[in-house]
Amino acid sequence: MGPNRTKPYRLAAREARPHRTVIDVKGVQVGGPGLVVIAGPCSVESEAQLFETARAVRAAGAHILRGGAFKPRTSPYDFRGLGKAGLELLAEAGRLTGMPIVTEVLSERHVDLVARYSDILQVGCRNMDNYALLEAVAETGKPVLLKRGMAAKIREWLLAAEYILARGNDRVILCERGIRTFDDEYYRNLLDINAIITARLESHLPIIADPSHGTGRTGLVTRAALAAVAAGADGLMLEVHPNPAAALSDGFQSLTPAEFGNLMAELRALCQAIGRPLGPELGTRAGGVA
Repeated sequence: MGPNRTKPYRLAAREARPHRTVIDVKGVQVGGPGLVVIAGPCSVESEAQLFETARAVRAAGAHILRGGAFKPRTSPYDFRGLGKAGLELLAEAGRLTGMPIVTEVLSERHVDLVARYSDILQVGCRNMDNYALLEAVAETGKPVLLKRGMAAKIREWLLAAEYILARGNDRVILCERGIRTFDDEYYRNLLDINAIITARLESHLPIIADPSHGTGRTGLVTRAALAAVAAGADGLMLEVHPNPAAALSDGFQSLTPAEFGNLMAELRALCQAIGRPLGPELGTRAGGVA
């Protein structure tokens, strides 16, 4: 079926493809029958911190490793990542555990560098409408994880994906990461379950949920994650840190390895109930827990 002429996001629209898009990332099928779990620290802080976290999430059943080497921060005085050194550590952690890597790219000038080390390029919520960056990441040919802006309409989100698709890169993963709300006393953001359902109805692209940013509170992450999966998310993106109280960024929304393990157990039970496998089984990909 050719491009859809009735919607502004012609290539992202469900009508543009007869089947949902499945993106293969080193053997991990995002958007396929299995639920995919992406986990790791908000920021790469050190070799010890990253490797401990990577081994823990891999042992618990995660499929893709996340970690920030370049961090967008509200204050210029906050920790903003290790840059290239962080990318090198991520690549090594991925090699040791057999997990593909996803990390954020902040600027056009960093696209080639980040693409050299990562398997999925993440465009964060603050850059969702940075159209030059969207086109630059598209041209790498690598999968792109596109986070919804913190105040973006679903139409705007899908049109951002259209910028990538229009450049010939159809390997786009949508990510609902919570929107700003008036209530900041009990949670940081509002995970928009409606957006997950709507994106599945409107688009053929896979969609994952980020309940860590979507709630901003560790105690809410597990329940929000389960709700997202029940609503039809193809995967989850979760922040995990061996010592959240000492984290250099977002410790208040990070799970400990033990909490992550408990969440994975609950996800297995939920997936069994809804008849969906929890991603590929451990040991089916190259690499292992080093």
